[in-house]
Amino acid sequence: MKLSMDDYISIFIHKTDLTLTSYVKNKLAPFNLAPEQNLIMMLLWEKDGMTQNEVAEMLVKDKTNIARMVSNLENKGFIKRIISLSDRRSLQLHLTDKGKELGATITPITEDFNKLVCQGISKEEICELKRILTKMRDNVL
Repeated sequence: MKLSMDDYISIFIHKTDLTLTSYVKNKLAPFNLAPEQNLIMMLLWEKDGMTQNEVAEMLVKDKTNIARMVSNLENKGFIKRIISLSDRRSLQLHLTDKGKELGATITPITEDFNKLVCQGISKEEICELKRILTKMRDNVL
């Protein structure tokens, strides 16, 4: 039996991701911040001084893409790259004052977005969704 477009869970997930990303993109546009750049900033607001490699691993992105996004964030004045004292081959990412100030503005926006997306969904359902999505991701690794 041939599957229809509506039967592919991956397409449904992709459409959902596009919708969510579009919403976030519009919310972040006034701050000159792209959704993927925001993911890097969110990591740094949580733990300033991460290395580019740590960021790449956390976001499951290749190092080249992370380096490009980091360069853009640095050009915008949100972060600075510093050579690690413990490993001269490694670059640590540190928030600038401008980047820290941005966090005070963006964090409430991301928290409101998370509340909106999770509206009407119980904590148990969120846990189940995470469990299922993790299983799906692991199936293709």
